[in-house]
Amino acid sequence: MLNKKILLIQPSPYDRNHKPIKKSRLYFVGLAMPLLAAMMPDDWESEIILEILEDIPWDTDADIVGISSMGHGVIRSIDIAKKFKEIGKTVILGGYMVSIMAEEALKYCDAVVVGDAELIWSELLEDFENGKLKNIYEKNLEKGFFSTPLPRFDLIVNKKIGDFLPVQAGRGCPNICSFCSVACLYKGHYIKKPLNEVVRDIKQVKELGFKKFLLLDDNIFSDREYLHELLNEIKKLNMEWMSQCDIKIGKEDELLKQLSESGCTTLSFGLESISRESLIGMNKGWANPSRYPELIRNIQRHGIDVSTEMVVGGEGDTLESIRMTKNFIEENKISVPRFYILTPIPGTKFFKDIVDEGRLINDNIYSFDGTEAVHKPRNMTPEELTSAYWDLYESLFTYKSIIKRNILRKEFLKNPGKYLFYCFVNLFYKYQIKSRITPNIF
Repeated sequence: MLNKKILLIQPSPYDRNHKPIKKSRLYFVGLAMPLLAAMMPDDWESEIILEILEDIPWDTDADIVGISSMGHGVIRSIDIAKKFKEIGKTVILGGYMVSIMAEEALKYCDAVVVGDAELIWSELLEDFENGKLKNIYEKNLEKGFFSTPLPRFDLIVNKKIGDFLPVQAGRGCPNICSFCSVACLYKGHYIKKPLNEVVRDIKQVKELGFKKFLLLDDNIFSDREYLHELLNEIKKLNMEWMSQCDIKIGKEDELLKQLSESGCTTLSFGLESISRESLIGMNKGWANPSRYPELIRNIQRHGIDVSTEMVVGGEGDTLESIRMTKNFIEENKISVPRFYILTPIPGTKFFKDIVDEGRLINDNIYSFDGTEAVHKPRNMTPEELTSAYWDLYESLFTYKSIIKRNILRKEFLKNPGKYLFYCFVNLFYKYQIKSRITPNIF
């Protein structure tokens, strides 16, 4: 009897000409597809396609096509789903974006996985084999621990990926920011993996020849005691690693020391805005932008680089505050900053609020890509917001600014190779900005 087959696709977002973005190398590899491949029964074969690197095999002999969705890349996910449906394939959609608008996503596929796919994957496959596939599979853990098998990295390590692989210790975040899809799914909860599984996963990355890993958590600062125990284990493995968390960790000298000693080289933070009013409007009043500089300096003082993501168009943002964001980034030596226009994603509290207030100016949710204002901001026109967004990007990705943020800093002499690499990333972002492509983590 022939094995059944699943084709798992990590789509590439579109560029401004509605063409899938292509790259010669993908640094940030997703974890969902290698995990799902690891959960397939013995009589199933798995293939993973990273579309940013390779073409989709439309003539595949796969019985099921599974497609992920992240951010504005959901538009491409849906287009892929529609095409495979047209040629008669069974299509499954999953990921954050379709999870928060499952009924809409169901228009384009046979089944939608809402939340943590591992919890329902065996049930979904059994239903498929029995011809009883349901429309929506939904199960979320809101407390306790979750467990996963070893990811099938053997399916991707021969592709043109970067010098690290993803590992996950926890999911969710205790914060409930109004615009955030993570908050929609996990509702302020942080769910962890047993420490022995996390260590097992990191050891696999090391055994595959990698010296670095990405701890792919939404917020590693969610559980201090768990993080302390995890760092003790990571330190023993002698690897470099990166992750993301909230900026409040900048107050924790002992924890920052432990992070640095464990091999942590970079932390990414969603700072969102330098406007206190904007942060309050995002349900992020716990963050104080007046303290951002001292917290960033303290993190950098411990030898950890700071990466930032911010949004423009919040309730307190003005054209002047957006311009001032350039100074904030340069003064704090942020090597690789990223920005998005604050966008009301369907399913989030922010979307509901904007609709209730009559401030949504574009009801075509498939055009929401974070590069053009789709709502009326408080202190400017939508057109002014869009223009200010691109002006901010262009002002920060000049040769002068790139050098100021990466070369003219005391850390450069300690590790020139790293900061020259950041310069290369900045130059690639500069090219993308010129083409009106929002730089993203690829």
